[in-house]
Amino acid sequence: MGSSSCVKFFFVFILCCHVLDVGTAIDTITSSQSIKDTETLTSTDGNFTLGFFTPQNSTNRYVGIWWKSQSTVIWVANRNQPLNDSSGIVTISEDGNLVVLNGHKQVIWSTNVSKTSFNTSSQFSDSGKLVLAETTTGNILWDSFQQPSNTLLPGMKLSINKSTGKKVELTSWESPYNPSVGSFSSSLVQRKNIVELFIFNGTQLYWRSGPWNGGIFTGIAYMSTYLNGFKGGDDGEGNINIYYTVSSELGPLGFLIYMLNSQGRLEEKWWDDEKQEMGLMWASRKSDCDIYAICGSFAICNAQSSPICSCLKGFEPRNKEEWNRQHWTSGCVRNTGLLCERVKDQNTSIDTNEDGFLELQMVKVPDFPERSPVDPDKCRSQCLENCSCVAYSHEEMIGCMSWTGNLLDIQQFSSNGLDLYVRGAYTELEHDEGTNTTIIIIITVTIGTVFIVICACAYVMWRTSNHPAKIWHSIKSGRKRGNKYLARFNNGVPSEHTSNKVIEELSQVKLQELLLFDFERVVAATNNFHLSNKLGQGGFGPVYKGKLPDGQEIAVKRLSRASGQGLEEFMNEVVVISKLQHRNLVKLFGCCAEGDEKMLIYEYMLNKSLDVFIFDPSKSKLLDWRKRCGIIEGIGRGLLYLHRDSRLKIIHRDLKASNVLLDEALNPKISDFGMARIFGGTEDQANTNRVVGTYGYMSPEYAMQGLFSEKSDVFSFGVLVIEIVSGRRNSRFYDDDNALSLLGFAWIQWREGNILSVIDPEIYDVTHHKDILRCIHIGLLCVQERAVDRPTMAAVISMLNSEVAFLPPPDQPAFVQSQNMLNLVSVSSEERQKLCSINVLSQYGGQKHKPVGGKH
Repeated sequence: MGSSSCVKFFFVFILCCHVLDVGTAIDTITSSQSIKDTETLTSTDGNFTLGFFTPQNSTNRYVGIWWKSQSTVIWVANRNQPLNDSSGIVTISEDGNLVVLNGHKQVIWSTNVSKTSFNTSSQFSDSGKLVLAETTTGNILWDSFQQPSNTLLPGMKLSINKSTGKKVELTSWESPYNPSVGSFSSSLVQRKNIVELFIFNGTQLYWRSGPWNGGIFTGIAYMSTYLNGFKGGDDGEGNINIYYTVSSELGPLGFLIYMLNSQGRLEEKWWDDEKQEMGLMWASRKSDCDIYAICGSFAICNAQSSPICSCLKGFEPRNKEEWNRQHWTSGCVRNTGLLCERVKDQNTSIDTNEDGFLELQMVKVPDFPERSPVDPDKCRSQCLENCSCVAYSHEEMIGCMSWTGNLLDIQQFSSNGLDLYVRGAYTELEHDEGTNTTIIIIITVTIGTVFIVICACAYVMWRTSNHPAKIWHSIKSGRKRGNKYLARFNNGVPSEHTSNKVIEELSQVKLQELLLFDFERVVAATNNFHLSNKLGQGGFGPVYKGKLPDGQEIAVKRLSRASGQGLEEFMNEVVVISKLQHRNLVKLFGCCAEGDEKMLIYEYMLNKSLDVFIFDPSKSKLLDWRKRCGIIEGIGRGLLYLHRDSRLKIIHRDLKASNVLLDEALNPKISDFGMARIFGGTEDQANTNRVVGTYGYMSPEYAMQGLFSEKSDVFSFGVLVIEIVSGRRNSRFYDDDNALSLLGFAWIQWREGNILSVIDPEIYDVTHHKDILRCIHIGLLCVQERAVDRPTMAAVISMLNSEVAFLPPPDQPAFVQSQNMLNLVSVSSEERQKLCSINVLSQYGGQKHKPVGGKH
């Protein structure tokens, strides 16, 4: 019995010794403490390990860093100098560098720091960064983030020095089983003040990201500033850098990396803790359209089409034989010369019509843009005035981009991307041309009609001092005197207020051409306003779905005679929205005004309004966190355009869930501009005796004092953010214990660290925890009681893009108690002399209370 026990003890002892020899881990490398082939250096949290490994299908040994297991190697030291046995050592050399030695004590890899002290050590810092530092001072002499392999980690910066051109870049492995430097690399490139991320195959451009706008690469349709958390730009020290962060609070679920594989594909991967492996979330190449300039110049690639390449409108294949064989690299050439080119050649006898632009929506814009900080209108005019300019695009954060050479690498997306305007000859931009005789007749009649309308408008405007109702009457009168051909107007000065100041400011603004619809045409489109086409009932009146003869679906808002809204609100909406063009604003096709009939014709939104989704338990499931996050960001960008980026500063004054419409892809579009106010160039605040807006969304200074500014819309946006995240209405939320409004409830839960009780359970996921909390934080900053404490929409967008690292703590919001909001309804005009016009229900199902009090 004793002999058997001794044998067992000896066997266990030998086994333990073997295990200790294989798995010995230390936390610091010094000159006296090295790691051998069987040993490792481990990070404090145990997630990162430095040690020796052998790739699959290989016998070579390498020193690398891996996450969790050797199946996820993220950095390799001796990439081009593998060991052929297990005799390697990682240590600190006599000159203080971190080195890898082979069995003959020869250096096969070194940090190669020229100025080191003799007292150095190496260990992991946060985020898997291996550092070499002076032991006494802690001064970092070298780190692995400055010499990455094929993987970008959270906090690691890709960078380029503007003076020296020195880059921090990713380089691929030679193959999945060979870590030596492969043929692909990924780095930042700055050309003409535009920053992009490129993948090169040797020296040849293989893939590009599209321009960086400060939060996303616009040519990556999948990318969202809020979800990906990318940051970067000019660091003020001559470097351009891009990096991303992931919350450490998420633990293993939050480990996200970007890896450049041996085939030149940049992959976004995340750690699947259940499977104990990395899962693929996104890849830079999903189709051949992602290959740089695969369709050649002046062509567009669409992965959903067959064939994938097609020439832009007004262009034809340069080599039709090659094109038919699906060899597209020779690209396309223009069918018809531009007017400016013919003028230059003094050949203008054929056609003297001006060039125009073909709009391409949701695309990756071409390579080689030139940037200028001007608004969209100036961007267009600059391009039109420059005969060398072949296209332009405008993005809120980047500004104006224009192209003067071949248009290369345009890709069609199904969502996101930018709008591109390609210059074309007038004849190429015409649609459904008839015979020359028909054109001459139409032009003659149209000119005559327009002349009559303009003369009538000019006369009445002179006689009426620009009152909006009288101007509209003049337009209708001029139209009646014409025939049934389409009439257009481009001069008008309606405003919400009749003050001379506003009229003078608006009189300097040229309206975009607006299509006037015949009443008969609208009746036909809606099947005589058939009940089956009724979409809902709003404060304006009923809303109908219609279809034009060309198949275009429309939404018709028909002013009810009993509506609280009158001619001025109708005209205000026509004037305001006709000046606007943005992907997050609903598009106005035209209007109709005949007799007592007043109608607005909009683009039709398949999914109706946002409130239909977020406040309906059966439909709220369709909006997961990613979709809600995109909706919040889209609304924010729409408001930023209204406040800062459009030609006029516009305050919406009635932003709410029912005034945010959703298209077929659930992209948000702000609607209902009947209450909007146009500000002059120097105005930033105004006062009114007629407070209009919606119960639960109005800022306190506006509701109680009639003061409104950009910050009024910011308040409404904050309410909307909290409603979207919580799935609950602010106007109908009631906390039985404390009589709290939704804003008050959210603020108290935030202050007490119990914010999970605010979040809609349908969207909560631990992987999005940090993002959701940040969003609620931003919402609470927007609803602070004092307007001066609220951020601007520009600051809000930066916060949503995670460009602002630190968010200040929010102060108490307005209307914490539900009763405070309810009092707005019951207070008398004698007490306040300013009352709210309260929209209680949604645009497609509610009534609006008529305003009470003095004239506005």
